[in-house]
Amino acid sequence: MISVVILGAGNVATHLFKAFNKAGNVVVKQWYNRSLKPIVTYKNEVEVIDDLSTLKNADVYIIAVSDDAIAELSEQLPFENKLVVHTSGGVGVYDIDKKLKRGVFYPLQTFSKDAEMDFKNVPICIETIDKKDYHILKALAISIGSPTKKVNSDQRSVLHLAAVFVNNFTNQLYRIGHEITESEGAEFDLLKPLIFETAKKAQYISPYMAQTGPAKRNDKKTIKKHLKILKNEQHKAIYKLLTKSIQFTHGTFKGQ
Repeated sequence: MISVVILGAGNVATHLFKAFNKAGNVVVKQWYNRSLKPIVTYKNEVEVIDDLSTLKNADVYIIAVSDDAIAELSEQLPFENKLVVHTSGGVGVYDIDKKLKRGVFYPLQTFSKDAEMDFKNVPICIETIDKKDYHILKALAISIGSPTKKVNSDQRSVLHLAAVFVNNFTNQLYRIGHEITESEGAEFDLLKPLIFETAKKAQYISPYMAQTGPAKRNDKKTIKKHLKILKNEQHKAIYKLLTKSIQFTHGTFKGQ
């Protein structure tokens, strides 16, 4: 049985708690947050606390807070030489206080509190300073059904950066598409099969090979028409930037 304490109450912390709580060989001994309000609804399932001095002994302490708060929270922990990991893609393993055994348990996925999550679709990127600690984190990931990958800090940083492009930036493009369709009363739902097919293609062919559209074909008349339709200057700038990027990638940029 692996004992865990969760520190933080955001999206990742909430989904990890739910997954661990269902796992047969994991026990969540405590759930800490500086404010009990976000986690008080779970008080019948786990001991919820807002005082670090009352932390119990556990095999793994998981810090699932904002990136900027990780180092400070690790400094405040009232013990030494216990395994403490964070869940961030963009923070180094050495940002955790050196008095502790340090590691990273990074679930490479997008999390929203109200959306169900199957951890079979959540690869866990693991990094530890001590090789012995790697095995317990791998066992913890396997307990919730997640595939695991051993990565170093540099690899995790570029994975996190790439994730911003393929998830956060892509989602913003969905939002812009929604605004554009709404402007003329068209139905955004008609684009959902296209969104699904685009994501599906990325599972079996490279994004380079999957690229289609007027920018790749250098359809100047269509590109000019699209820019004329766009009224929002920010949307127009994004369209021009991405069009130029695609044209550079596929050799169709002519300097226009």
